[in-house]
Amino acid sequence: MTAKRKFPIVLLATTISSFTTPFMGSSVNVALSVIARDFSMSALSLSWVASSFLLAAAIMLVPMGRLADIYGRRIFFLSGSLIFALSSFVCIWSWTEGIFIALRVVQGIGGAMIFSTGTAMLISAYPENVRGKMLGINIAAVYIGLTCGPFIGGILTQHLGWKTIFVVNAALGAAAAGLALRMVREDRSAAREEPFDLGGAALYAAALFALMYGFSQLPSPRGGVLIAVGVACFVIFVRQQLQRPFPLINIHLFLDNRVFAFSNLAALINYSATFAVTFLLSLYLQHIKMMTPSQTGIVLVVEPLLQAVFSPAAGRLSDRYEPRIISSAGMSLTVIGLVGLFFIAADTPLYYIVVCLALLGIGFALFSSPNINAVMSSVENKFYGVASATQATMRLVGQMLSMGIAMLVFAWVIGDRSLTDETNALLVTSSKLIFGILAVTCGFGVFASLARGRVHQ
Repeated sequence: MTAKRKFPIVLLATTISSFTTPFMGSSVNVALSVIARDFSMSALSLSWVASSFLLAAAIMLVPMGRLADIYGRRIFFLSGSLIFALSSFVCIWSWTEGIFIALRVVQGIGGAMIFSTGTAMLISAYPENVRGKMLGINIAAVYIGLTCGPFIGGILTQHLGWKTIFVVNAALGAAAAGLALRMVREDRSAAREEPFDLGGAALYAAALFALMYGFSQLPSPRGGVLIAVGVACFVIFVRQQLQRPFPLINIHLFLDNRVFAFSNLAALINYSATFAVTFLLSLYLQHIKMMTPSQTGIVLVVEPLLQAVFSPAAGRLSDRYEPRIISSAGMSLTVIGLVGLFFIAADTPLYYIVVCLALLGIGFALFSSPNINAVMSSVENKFYGVASATQATMRLVGQMLSMGIAMLVFAWVIGDRSLTDETNALLVTSSKLIFGILAVTCGFGVFASLARGRVHQ
């Protein structure tokens, strides 16, 4: 197979996988009430349908990225696609909630193998002058998946049952695996002779699990204890990695590589500042504006739709101009959108919400593609897998932090009361406070993005 044929296959395979995982997450969210009824699940058990996938993926991302750097990214992408496809298909045969959640964990492991290799394979396949364009196409697929998920998932659930969502995801995973089989074999990895740091991987997993699970348990004391344990494990992990000749994560990538360090910090802050927006506005539109779920979905689709439209253009721009300029402009737009949401009230007109969502969508599109381009362009080929896994980890941890902020404010303002007409004023107050915190957080992200330095020489 020629090199010319290799490139479109890599782009197609990674784009399918980039579409599949967000499509699965957003489509499954629509079906949660039906899944809960079929398995007689409690609210706590139901929350683990989504959380189990996120936790497993986040914990396994960096170890899988390192293994892919050592043994080859193609085989890990292929294996991850097959694991994802098979576990998705087996989900339809689950007969208890425990088995179903366990299969979601397996899906998360397969997803980690895909996340940690897809971007690295794409970067390796294309020359530097078109990487941003390819990444833009790839990221647009993510937002198309987020856009299509609720609509297609709702239709499938209503007319064919929730299990068909997993059949569709199994087919998409199998398609990505089939394309991976047609890819040409990679050159031997530059890290092929290096050993895998198993002890470091275990400590990293313990630290990340304690941190992410701890945030999900806030504001209970148990959540605080788990976060403290996670921070302690992470400090020990960093000290250990600095002493290892072949570490799981080369800490010097953060200490000595300004672009890599600040680009990842900017990504963490950006996801921390934006992920809870959809959650908050969904509650606001349904409880304050009394909109139906389908009407709410139509309003909220504005943000991912604009992300999908503008991401390829933003990626192309980052091939010609410094990513830090484009990403920082995008984060600045995001700050403006969040500040706009800080002023919402019960009588805020709907067009005002749509304008704020449009600013957030365009801002995120301008930030994301150039930022990933900066991360991947700042490291050598032998670190592509770890770099790809690191930026994906920033995304997942940022999402958990964002929800943690929202839950803390809700616990403080609303407490354990249910959302009723009597608590609507408290819902608006807490939402305004959260949007204010997110706007300030994102403002710091602008400075982190600007501080990263030059990528194009």
